[in-house]
Parts: sequence; structure tokens; C-alpha cells
Amino acid sequence: MNPDFIGAYSLDPGQDLTVTISHVVREQVTGNGGKKEECTVAYLQGQKPFILNATNSKSIAKLYGPFIEDWAGRQITLFATTTKLAGEQVECLRIRPKVAARKKEQLSPERFKQAVGAVLSGRFSADKLRSDYELTQEQQDALNAQVQTT
Repeated sequence: MNPDFIGAYSLDPGQDLTVTISHVVREQVTGNGGKKEECTVAYLQGQKPFILNATNSKSIAKLYGPFIEDWAGRQITLFATTTKLAGEQVECLRIRPKVAARKKEQLSPERFKQAVGAVLSGRFSADKLRSDYELTQEQQDALNAQVQTT
């Protein structure tokens, strides 16, 4: 358990977490007790880094190929489970063999109003808004009306 890195303790029981890898590097990691070890570390967008053991490295390689340089920008789905280590059951993080589909976020009325303003000013496209967010029928109608009047 290293609080500087994501681990099984970071997830609620039964929770999956889909994350995007920003980059993967080999680096010196200082563990509990000051022991230093060369590890493969996946840096994740919006999360703590993830130390990859052989099992998790193989799981990512099955998804995206053997070269860690090719894993940047790719998504993985993490889940907590247990494994035997030195004859003892311990918690661990594992990677699902398929990436879970991310549920689109719904927009509150205020955020929707801001998003429409961004579309009207040209900072965001209506198509991108539709693809990135779960819009209610009312929001879709309002967006269509705004886009057609410009």
C-alpha cells in the first residue's frame, strides 16, 4: 500500500474505474521502508499513477500491443480483487479485458446554457456537444432552435 499511487484501496467494493493513460515510463519507486525498485508506472489523467506489475502490463499489452509508448491516450478499466501473495490473500487492482463504455454526463440547466453560449460563440460545436453529453429531448430541441437561428 503506497499512498502516492492508486491501488485496490482507492476503489469502493464492486466499483470499476475507467481511466485514460497519459503516459507510461520506467522509473525508480520508493516503497514502504525506503526500498527502491525500478517499476513500470502508468500515469493516469485525473488519478494517482498506477504501478504496473507483470499481470497488469500483460493485460494492457493484450488490449493495445506490447509497446508502452503506444499506451498513451488509451483507456483501461480498473477493478479491485484479491490474489495470493506469499501464501496470503491480498487486495490488488486488475484491468478488465475490455474497456467499459463511459456513460455520458447530463448537463444541468445552467451548464447547458453555458454550453449553448460556447456553441454560439464558435468555441464548441453543436455536434461535439451532442456526442459528449447526454442531452434531454428538451435540451436537444433548444439546441436545434438556437443553431438554426444563427
